Amino acid sequence: MRYLPFGLSILGVFVFPFTTGALGGFAWVMFTISAALTAIGVRDILQEKHAVRRNYPILANIRYLLEEIRPEIRQYFLESETDGTPFNRSKRAIVYQRAKRALDKRPFGTQLDVYSDNFEWLTHSMMPAHIPSSDFRVRVGGPDCLKPYDLSLFNISAMSFGSLSANAIRALNKGAKLGGFAHDTGEGGFSPYHREFGGDIIWELGSGYFGCRNADGSFSEEMFAKTASTEQIKMIEIKLSQGAKPGHGGVLPAAKISAEIALTRGVPLGVDCVSPASHSAFSTPIELMHFIAKLRELSGGKPVGFKLCIGNDWEFAAMCKAMLETGITPDFIVVDGKEGGTGAAPLEFTDHVGTPLREGLTIVRNCLVGAGLKDRVKLGASGRIVTAFDMARVLALGADWCNAARGYMFAIGCIQSLACHTDRCPTGVATQDPIRQRALVVGDKAERVRHFHDSTLEALREIVAAAGLQHPSEITARHVMKRVSQLEVRSFAEVYAQLSPGELIQGTRDPAYQRMWAMADAQTFAPRPLTTAANDATEVSVAAS
Repeated sequence: MRYLPFGLSILGVFVFPFTTGALGGFAWVMFTISAALTAIGVRDILQEKHAVRRNYPILANIRYLLEEIRPEIRQYFLESETDGTPFNRSKRAIVYQRAKRALDKRPFGTQLDVYSDNFEWLTHSMMPAHIPSSDFRVRVGGPDCLKPYDLSLFNISAMSFGSLSANAIRALNKGAKLGGFAHDTGEGGFSPYHREFGGDIIWELGSGYFGCRNADGSFSEEMFAKTASTEQIKMIEIKLSQGAKPGHGGVLPAAKISAEIALTRGVPLGVDCVSPASHSAFSTPIELMHFIAKLRELSGGKPVGFKLCIGNDWEFAAMCKAMLETGITPDFIVVDGKEGGTGAAPLEFTDHVGTPLREGLTIVRNCLVGAGLKDRVKLGASGRIVTAFDMARVLALGADWCNAARGYMFAIGCIQSLACHTDRCPTGVATQDPIRQRALVVGDKAERVRHFHDSTLEALREIVAAAGLQHPSEITARHVMKRVSQLEVRSFAEVYAQLSPGELIQGTRDPAYQRMWAMADAQTFAPRPLTTAANDATEVSVAAS
């Protein structure tokens, strides 16, 4: 049976030419099909890489075809509204509807099981508030910043040119310009496509220092200062790690480096483009603070901060100690959750490396508050945020604003085909293929980007008003509830530890934060050794004094 299709195709090659009198032109059509299938079968039998195709010529190709379109089959024919990952159909649909300004309401009640463990909700008030505008802003810029920036509460997260197509970058940036919000460049550099429409830019510097690097890959102060002075660039973000693959560098093979990418990144053609796993401009918490101060000076006083996915908690505590010791603070910190993003990564990193957003954000918030630093540093959050409730949930845990990557990809046409790393994106979003990206019409998709931003903030305005509040900044951990079991409901304030101002300095009683603070050292990212509970207490006392 396994050779039956191959045998029938060979038979057709010999039979159909003799049936033209009876079948006419149809015989030649069938002959052509038989000949094509015969050629495929011969190729399958002779090739040596795929055992299934050698054993099942022609038939095996149906399996590979189904494997290629499996994500679409699952999404469109098998999943319910609330199934599917990374984003279920309901989440994708709300983005599409808001981007197109289509009806985004839902009939007949929720499809979620509200009595399941981990179900979450926002508490509302008997006296809803009136909020006249949804143009929510947060001023980013600490005491050492000369050019603070009024940032929207919902911005485009880091996605590089090279990862996304030129047309995708154009559409995102034009949408940001139309809507008055910010567009993060990703670590791939400030490309011509980011510049074209003049939307506000957050320039991200990764370990490769693309766009401001010397020939040996080290950081170039002169090139940085020249680009950072561009009026369109509003903030500078140092990427320490990302949720998709924290602690993992990257290589863009030479074959994939086009002339445009080489020019944008400042790398040569014909050579692999390497993003190291760590930075060369600094190696200790104190050196990081001095690097932040240097970038702030070179940029003319623009807000400078960093993005990270939390790993070893004492390393972030060490950064806070470095802030206290040097008196230098970043203007902002973006916490990226291990929920991942647009960057392709090894399975082990995608599934099992890095701290999820809510836990990571809690650690960062508590360290800043506990060290008395939060009033100098604004917090951003990114990691699977597409709805107003997603935003409210992280604002309740201490974030001042939110970034989204995949949500804005949906807005410009992404269908979650999971082909981002293959250069065969069917919608032209994550590909450098000029034919594929031609499908993405910049003007139309830019309007959708603006609509998605505006509609999401409008939804945030409505739920904040329902909670009886006047601004999203008033949402606290007590406003979000979580069912932790069938018999117990807790607020986020009870689920996630909430340190009070100065508590780390004064000496916290929380054992996890006691240990974290005692292990942290401003001089190094390595942990200070702790051997006994008595030593823990001694270290905490010394650190507090």
